[in-house]
Amino acid sequence: MAVFTFDDQATSPVAPATLYNALAKDADNIIPKAVGSFQSVEIVEGNGGPGTIKKISFVEDGETKFVLHKIETIDEANLGYSYSIVGGVALPDTAEKITIDTKISDGADGGSLIKLTISYHGKGDAPPNEDELKAGKAKSDALFKAVEAYLLANP
Repeated sequence: MAVFTFDDQATSPVAPATLYNALAKDADNIIPKAVGSFQSVEIVEGNGGPGTIKKISFVEDGETKFVLHKIETIDEANLGYSYSIVGGVALPDTAEKITIDTKISDGADGGSLIKLTISYHGKGDAPPNEDELKAGKAKSDALFKAVEAYLLANP
């Protein structure tokens, strides 16, 4: 199995602790409020800490779909968390899992700097499909912007 790693970063006007709480600690409540297509978040396995697997159900193109997220690490002291996509529509057939490591720190004017490391754990040695990566990034960026807008509108 080959692992392909990509780095990305974003900025937000939302304060680091607020953003961390919304994305890592209270995501099960915030994301369905911020994104109308999200239907439910349920724990399939675990107690909410590392190792927990969550099933996230949403409507896309008129049908209900889901993604399975596994919490890898939670680092409240350093505003870091990591999860893997381990099943569902967001996991391409060519991948075993996709892991997203996130670190939030102080940004400009009281906002946040978000650093991401995405690790694509492929089946075999083939690199990930560029179109699938672009589509996944676009969906992830849209989700982030929706949560950010919700937080700005509901301080």
